[in-house]
Amino acid sequence: MSRDLVERRLLPRISNPILSRLDDSAVLNATGRLAFTTDSYIVDPIFFPGGDIGRLAICGTVNDLSMVGATPIGLSLALIIEEGLPFQVLDRIMGSVQSTCAEAGVDVITGDTKVVNRGKADKLFINTAGVGTISGYINISGSNARPGDKILLNGGIAEHGIAVMTSREGLTFSSTIQSDCAPLNGIVKDLLEAAGSSVRSLRDPTRGGLATTLNEIAAQSGVSIMIEERAIPIDDGVRAACEMLGLDPLYVANEGKFIAVVAPEAADAALAALRHHPLGARACIIGEVVEGTKRRVTMHTRLGPTRLLSMLTGELLPRIC
Repeated sequence: MSRDLVERRLLPRISNPILSRLDDSAVLNATGRLAFTTDSYIVDPIFFPGGDIGRLAICGTVNDLSMVGATPIGLSLALIIEEGLPFQVLDRIMGSVQSTCAEAGVDVITGDTKVVNRGKADKLFINTAGVGTISGYINISGSNARPGDKILLNGGIAEHGIAVMTSREGLTFSSTIQSDCAPLNGIVKDLLEAAGSSVRSLRDPTRGGLATTLNEIAAQSGVSIMIEERAIPIDDGVRAACEMLGLDPLYVANEGKFIAVVAPEAADAALAALRHHPLGARACIIGEVVEGTKRRVTMHTRLGPTRLLSMLTGELLPRIC
């Protein structure tokens, strides 16, 4: 029955020459430096406005590779399926995996499928891993930020977390808030072609949101960061939902946004490259790296005073990725 599940439900969606051999390992040809990442996805609900657990899993791993400047060359896909999950649900998710892989230009080249007893999982959990290659001139790390560098963001924040939460709680607003879940390897490729080695750091602000991710960069690099509240794009619907729910959008998860720390002389070229891509139409410079031994992140607020942005403590939104 397991073999029948794989052959009838899974392989037709993601088949390719490497995967179709069904060997115990995928064999890749690669030269130069490699990047490797893995992540697990337990989002609730598994379908939400703008995506589902299948799209989320592929985007998440592609994006993690992209945040070190790697070009994805292959992904793994492991499914943990609760007994009783309807075939039409699995088919829909695998269709999303297929279309997202095509969008990102990457294949699933190995995987695993397990079915657990009813009640031992919540519908479906997914684990993915990814391998990518890194060009010789690229050196991207959260520890590379330097005073004077500009902080760029490719679009509006908090969309994914609010989309998942409102779907889970059955909340409705005048306009549907869509998750920003998207593969970022294309826009990152454009950024690197425009700014090259002037790109110091890249990071996608997923769990913990923008504020937490900026704190991670500040801590890794031993610098401080100052951002401008007026410069941060937030959709009106997202802002209204956050206000109603008592959430701070700076700490809400994103899945199609990334922070770029760029040398000041390349900031304009980097911004133009981001805005030329559909996923960067609202890209902007939101602040800069400043001298400071306290490794703090502060924000000039709309009202004038300066606000200290700390790391997220506790869990703001459960099971958003």
